[in-house]
Amino acid sequence: MTVHKKMFDKKEKKKRTWSDPSILTTITNPTTLGYEVKIKNPEMTFLGVKNQPDYANVFITFYPKEKVIELKSLKLYFHQFRNTIISYERLINVVYDDLMSTYEPSRLRLTMIFNPRGGIASKLTIDSDWEIRGGSENFKDWVGQDDEW
Repeated sequence: MTVHKKMFDKKEKKKRTWSDPSILTTITNPTTLGYEVKIKNPEMTFLGVKNQPDYANVFITFYPKEKVIELKSLKLYFHQFRNTIISYERLINVVYDDLMSTYEPSRLRLTMIFNPRGGIASKLTIDSDWEIRGGSENFKDWVGQDDEW
């Protein structure tokens, strides 16, 4: 085996960092009583996989525990994606994971509606209540609703 081959084999693959969740700051929840927070970001910008500007409407449904989302930090968090080349599927999962780990809510439902590209629009949703995401399917508020977008 050549020296070059040995060096190549020893190189560790760097794990790509897609976001900086430390941008997100928290506010202490002023109550232990349950309530729902809905947040809309009407124009999140990022670079699609073809390195072209892409846009999404982001809808967050949030049931807080001890921490509440500080909106200015959320705006700055979303702003970091402006120069990031990322697929729709990775983007929604990165944002979901960052929000869950930072705020540890009782429930988080994240929907992203992406502007048409090539004549096709996409809508992606993740809900922490889904069993496949570790939830217990307690909330059925999304079942039977009109799916307009």
